[in-house]
Amino acid sequence: MSVKVIGAGLAGCEAAMQLARRGFSVELYEMKPQKFTPAHKYEGFAELVCSNSLKSKSADSACGLLKEEMRMLGSVIVPAAEKTAVPAGGALAVNRYAFSDEVTRIIRNEPNITVISAEVTEFPEKNAVICTGPLTGGAFAEKIRERCGEYLSFYDAAAPIVTAESIDFDTAFCQSRYDKGGADYLNCPMNKDEYDAFYNALINAESAPLHEFDRPEESAGLRVYEGCMPVEVLAKRGYDSVRYGCMKPVGLTDPRTGKRPYAAVQLRKEDADGTMYNLVGFQTNLKFGEQKRVFSMIPGLENAEFVRYGVMHRNTFLYSPKLLDEHFMLKGSDNVFFAGQMTGVEGYVESAMSGICAGRALADILSGKSPLSFPRTTMTGALSNYVANAFTYNFQPMGANMGILPPIKTAVRKQSKQEKYHALSQRALAELEELIRI
Repeated sequence: MSVKVIGAGLAGCEAAMQLARRGFSVELYEMKPQKFTPAHKYEGFAELVCSNSLKSKSADSACGLLKEEMRMLGSVIVPAAEKTAVPAGGALAVNRYAFSDEVTRIIRNEPNITVISAEVTEFPEKNAVICTGPLTGGAFAEKIRERCGEYLSFYDAAAPIVTAESIDFDTAFCQSRYDKGGADYLNCPMNKDEYDAFYNALINAESAPLHEFDRPEESAGLRVYEGCMPVEVLAKRGYDSVRYGCMKPVGLTDPRTGKRPYAAVQLRKEDADGTMYNLVGFQTNLKFGEQKRVFSMIPGLENAEFVRYGVMHRNTFLYSPKLLDEHFMLKGSDNVFFAGQMTGVEGYVESAMSGICAGRALADILSGKSPLSFPRTTMTGALSNYVANAFTYNFQPMGANMGILPPIKTAVRKQSKQEKYHALSQRALAELEELIRI
């Protein structure tokens, strides 16, 4: 049986190999070298654009754990990266061109994969995995928009996310403005001196440079969210600009003083379990180190653990909780899957993971089997669950992080971060090993 995989990035290569190894005839479509996105320059597959690092090698880190899970699931990317690695301490860094060449060699030497050098402009009817990336544009983006409706979107900026357990709840308090809607928000109150210090740090912090292809533009019917202004840009409009905006204190009462704070930062749950919180209105383009420095000045967030820093870049992505199931299949379709950053996973390794999941699920379905559901205690399962079930009112891409995993209850003593991460990693690998042994 023949299946299509569209796009030979990291996700597409993983999906194609999962299908090919299970005996399916794969047509892998790649528009290079006939056409390149604004970010891509090299003719090889699995081209790394922004970095030569695939993050930590340690299985006790989020991305290291994810790579170990992918290795267990037959990843093509992880072994290729290790073969082309360059010295980088605890990170898995690669020679980008050698890495691309190695993946390209493996794909082209797989007898069940036929590479078709052509741009796809029509939405596939069935039995396909779409892996065209965050810079998908032109006619194909329009076809996706027609199929997915309003749920294909574009964002300029995203806010940081912190772990719930790193928030100081002696300072932060639960309350919706004017007590409307229940205690849906956490509030970090500021007095005038605290606000003055924070405001001055914010307007003087250093921003990250934007690539040309990251600059906002209207194309292929995609929406540009004009309201997603970086908080530091808004702040530079005047002293009270954020205090009348995302930091307005109206309708709030600080239980420590019984009065309205001078300013307040609101946090909203990022997941149903309340393990992560989003800084509401704090979309930003500050450098990551600056975000850690400045946002840790917010009362209650002095020791905040950031599972994702704010970003600003061009990113075509699906509102996946409305569109995709946990296997990355488009709901209501005839076995059409998406994979890669378009699904709402963020990062090279995470994109490759989604390709493994989609390719494996499609192979299972076409073989008459139920696709494998990965436990939420694994990084693979947690990310897949996030893509399918995250809150839809503010869905934003998510990378691997330990905060997305269900916590392990400890009855003896409080664990250090290293001990906690080790326990989470060991649980994930043990449960995945048990699952794939069945």
